[in-house]
Amino acid sequence: MQQPDLTDRVAVVTGAGRGIGRAVALALGNAGARVVAAARTRAEIEATAKAVRDAGGQALAHPVDLADEASVRALFAAVRDRWARLDVLVN
Repeated sequence: MQQPDLTDRVAVVTGAGRGIGRAVALALGNAGARVVAAARTRAEIEATAKAVRDAGGQALAHPVDLADEASVRALFAAVRDRWARLDVLVN
């Protein structure tokens, strides 16, 4: 199966610190997407964002608590401020 070209698409991945979320974030980065790694644990999402960048992609780590509306709003404000768009949301 051919990998899709997601060049310049912006993707937010929640739970990106480990497991399936991390794998999805890395795959999206490898496909050319600008990845926003989001989860509660900053160290884990920083590691995911670094892995995307180390592979040549663009990534931002942003802590978020999905149970807190203000935290979710801050996440999407950061996405808007950084890249002014959102193309993919993986939750």
